[in-house]
Order: sequence, then C-alpha cells, then structure tokens
Amino acid sequence: MSTILFTDPKFLDHDPGPGHVESPARLDAIMGELGRAPLDGLVIETPRAATDAEIEAVHLPGYRGQLAALAGEYASLDPDTGVSPGSWDAAILAAGAAVGAVEAVMSGRAQNAFALARPPGHHARPGAAMGFCLLNNVAIAAEAALRRGARRVMILDWDVHHGNGTQEVFAARDDVLYMSVHQFPFYPGTGAAGEVGVGAGVGATVNCPLPGGQTDADYGAVFHDLFLPMGRAFAPDLILVSAGYDAHAHDPLGEMRVTERGFAAMASALSELAAATCGGKIALLLEGGYDLGALAASVRASLEVLAGRREDFPRGVGPETVDAVAAARDALRAVGRLVPKT
Repeated sequence: MSTILFTDPKFLDHDPGPGHVESPARLDAIMGELGRAPLDGLVIETPRAATDAEIEAVHLPGYRGQLAALAGEYASLDPDTGVSPGSWDAAILAAGAAVGAVEAVMSGRAQNAFALARPPGHHARPGAAMGFCLLNNVAIAAEAALRRGARRVMILDWDVHHGNGTQEVFAARDDVLYMSVHQFPFYPGTGAAGEVGVGAGVGATVNCPLPGGQTDADYGAVFHDLFLPMGRAFAPDLILVSAGYDAHAHDPLGEMRVTERGFAAMASALSELAAATCGGKIALLLEGGYDLGALAASVRASLEVLAGRREDFPRGVGPETVDAVAAARDALRAVGRLVPKT
C-alpha cells in the first residue's frame, strides 16, 4: 500500500499578513522539494472540506460560525493570528485533510498518510483561535477516528510549542492519550510536567518540557524512556502526530537543535510503535516549522520513513533531558500512573 499525501493549492490562500512566518511559502517549499525528487509510493490526493458536524465535535458552534462569517474578509483574531479572504476555506480543507488521512489509514486504503495542510491547528481551543491556528486539525481527526470505530487514539506532538488546544480538548478523556515534548518555558506557557489530565483523563496527558538547546539524542531519550513505553501500554488503535518542525536547529522561532535525522528517528520510532500496536496505522499532520529549507528537508525525511526508511536516534543524552524525563515520570507516578520500564 501507498502513503497518501493530502494537500491542495487552496491552502496557499490563507494569508495571515505581511511578513508572517506562517506563510504560503511554507507549502511551496515542501512541494518544491518533493517535486525535485519524487518519492516512490507517494500518492497525492485532494482533501475534502470538513463538515460542520466534524468541526463541532471539537469546537463550539458559535466559534465555528464566527470563523465562517469571516470568509472573504481580513481580520485579526489575536496578536499572532490573522485571516484573509481565503482563510476559512483553507481551514475547513485543512481539517478535512486531517480527517481524510484518518479515513484512508483506518479503511486500509493507505498504509499511512500525511496531511500537508495549513493553517496549523494544535493551539486552537474549542472556542478561540490562537498561535496561528484556527481549527484544531489533530483533535478533529482524533474525534473522527473514534466515530469510525477506534477505541483509543494516541496523539504525539513534537512541535517546539506545546499543543495547549489539543490538551484542553482531551484533558478529561481516557480514550485519547496526548503526549508532548516541547521547549519550556516558552509560548504558550502550558505543558508543565505536572499537567497530567483531569478527572477521568488523569494520566492520559503526558508532558515532557525541555529547556532550549536539546538535540536529536535528547529527543531519543524522551521517546525511549517515556513516550514509547506509555504508547505500548496504551495500545492505541491509531497514532496521530502533530508534526511541527520548529524544533529544527535552523528554525527562527525555537531554540532546539533537532535535525532532519532527528525528525526521521521520531517518525521511525512511532511507525514501529504503530506496527506493534495498531497494524501500522499512523498519520502525520503538519503543524509548525518556519525555516523553509529545514522544513522542506524535514518533511521529506518524515515521508521517507513512511515509505519504509528507518532512522535511529544518536546517542549522547544530556543531564537536562534526563531530569525532564524523570520529572514527567514522577508526575505520572504521583497520580497512580506508572511508566512501564523499557
């Protein structure tokens, strides 16, 4: 089976404003890289728009209506998040691409999938836009998967910024495991190790906040000592990845030192987890990443993994990451959720 890449030229119609880093050039750079040397087995499809019901499984009806009413207009939703006349159509297509990726993987039509869409989504809250994000694409995709028969969905967020919106949607749920590795303290200010979920969802939120400057090897320690054991114990029916590439060493917003090899290693680890737990069902959804060359190369590296390449993490974890992983494990232990041994 193939890897399906969901994308559409209409994603370029979302223009958050002059000089904004989340620009249409991001997708142009990625598609240019893929056009330079096409990947075997990669099939490109046009997504459908998400339905009102799919959107309102995550977002308040009033908020959806507010965004829809801005179709054809310019507006500022917060200091970081603007819309242009084409933004609403791009946003519902981005959410639709995420749902389409889920449908393709769960139906067996594709081995795996990548939603190459914008605007990104993981900061979008149920009733508010935030941090370049209008609709929470990965949350909408997770809800679609649950409606289609998945009992448990795992979301792994490797964007350099914490996915506060996604965490908020699922904090009180035990059918979605949300795990994030991110720079901290940093925008949006959430994602401390002690944020482990609430109510029935206690222990189903896992945060590993890291200081800036961490490397591929540090991310490897987070995966091997925290995320992968938790994922195996959770035994998801589907894995979704909020695939932001702003932890790259060249990114202008983040302060991490991840390389294309590191992103490929993360994708490899999650693909192997998917093979072991859910028949290989995994879908990646584009979030951040603002150095155009680094973004294009890192997306390509991830797609190569989906096509069958494997990459290992290098060795050399630092003491700050060791402490961060220990803090995350301690926070889970404090609420009665033990991290299995590797």
